[in-house]
This record gives sequence, structure tokens and C-alpha cells, in this order.
Amino acid sequence: QVQLVESGGGSVQAGESLRLSCAASGNTYSFICMGWFRQAPGKGREGVAAIESDGTPTYADSVKGRFTISQDIAKNTLFLQMNSLKPEDTAMYYCAADAVCDVAAVPTASPAEGYWGQGTQVTVSS
Repeated sequence: QVQLVESGGGSVQAGESLRLSCAASGNTYSFICMGWFRQAPGKGREGVAAIESDGTPTYADSVKGRFTISQDIAKNTLFLQMNSLKPEDTAMYYCAADAVCDVAAVPTASPAEGYWGQGTQVTVSS
């Protein structure tokens, strides 16, 4: 049984930063990749950043240079450092494993694929 639990969301002003965390438990040794995805009201679930088991990251064009994905393998924790936040970054952010491994090549994701957390809300006001 795999469990993913996100934390670190909140409400910030444009230009500020947030750091999201995702604690994974269960059969995490089998993960090919992990990633962060987001979904705004009325929109589909889009990839933000992903990282493969060898540490190779990919990013959506909209967040390149602002967001950084990283992982602490020993602690089974995935992070997303978000800097220079914009109002358009407002969304529910989800952690996922084995959903989409290259978010630059595959920009959308289905909650039916892989393992997903419950999400953490990020709200950026102007």
C-alpha cells in the first residue's frame, strides 16, 4: 500500500516563495519517478515538475527557472521549492508517483495513472 501526504501549501503574495513536501510510505522502492502536478478550478491536471529515480528532473515551461524539484531518498520525501510565485500558480498541488515522468513532454496527467496524494492548496494573490 502506497501513501503520499503533501504539506506546505498556503496563501502568499505574488513574488513570495513556498516549499511543498510530500512524504511517501509503502512500496516506495518500486517508484520509477515522482512528480508534482496542479489543478486549478475548471481546468485539467497539469504537470509541474517530475524527477526520475536517477535524479533527472523535468519542468513545465511555465515554472522553469522558478520552481525546483528535489528528493530526500533516505527520508522518502519529495520537495518542490516554488519561488517568484504568480497568481496563475494558484491551484491544488498534488504529489504523485509513477504518473508522468516527463512533464515537459507530457503536460497533462490522469489521476487514474500512478499513485496520488490528497493535495495541498496554494493560493497566490496579486
